[in-house]
Amino acid sequence: MAQAARSQHGLLSFLDTDGKPHPVENTFAAATIVLGVVAFVTAMFHDLHLISSWTGLVGIVTGAWGQFISATTAERFVLIIGLGAAAMGFFLGMAHGGLFGGVLG
Repeated sequence: MAQAARSQHGLLSFLDTDGKPHPVENTFAAATIVLGVVAFVTAMFHDLHLISSWTGLVGIVTGAWGQFISATTAERFVLIIGLGAAAMGFFLGMAHGGLFGGVLG
């Protein structure tokens, strides 16, 4: 018996270019994009260095793990964009005061 192919109409289904669902990989891609955007936007404000540095650091780790487990080129593309934004936010947050700037010591 042949199984009928189920169409995936999820929010991130455009990342499944091979026709198979990848919910974990897509979640890592979405989380990396969100963390990257938050880190990048908050890095533009000098006083938000704690948010930009921590979200940037978490975004870099999330994006690196997402690259490690990614299955399609579309997922990798989204992860690289998120990784770049997270890295920029992290580096600018570190330049503005760092992960613990003024809180410890």
